[in-house]
Amino acid sequence: MRQAGRREIGGVLLGEHLGPERFRVVECTVQMQGGTPTSFVRRPEAVDEALRRFHERHDFDYRRFNYLGEWHSHPSFALTPSRTDERTMLGIVNDPDSHAQFAVLLLGRLGSDRLLRLAGSAYVRSGGLLPVLLDLE
Repeated sequence: MRQAGRREIGGVLLGEHLGPERFRVVECTVQMQGGTPTSFVRRPEAVDEALRRFHERHDFDYRRFNYLGEWHSHPSFALTPSRTDERTMLGIVNDPDSHAQFAVLLLGRLGSDRLLRLAGSAYVRSGGLLPVLLDLE
């Protein structure tokens, strides 16, 4: 985020299912291109490749290791999802080819003190929005 400055950057969250409603982010991709001061658009081909490699590393154990969602920075805005963010996330969970029961959106920014600030939401197929509790290691 320091390197990107005022441009939004982002990627996908790949994780492990630890138990009921408990997940751990194992990897996240970082896409530096495609961002402007007011938006971020991820490249689907980069996501497909990252998912393929992630599943290979975890022996295609889809029930335990899989896609969790998306992340991007909001260097100039509050850490609340925009309408575009919401449409994108609901599009992911409602895509018939997706198989995702939920998708997490993690928003981040560097505070004036240069510390990382994060906020998360989970989108579900019913159109609902659930809060996400973050434990940082």
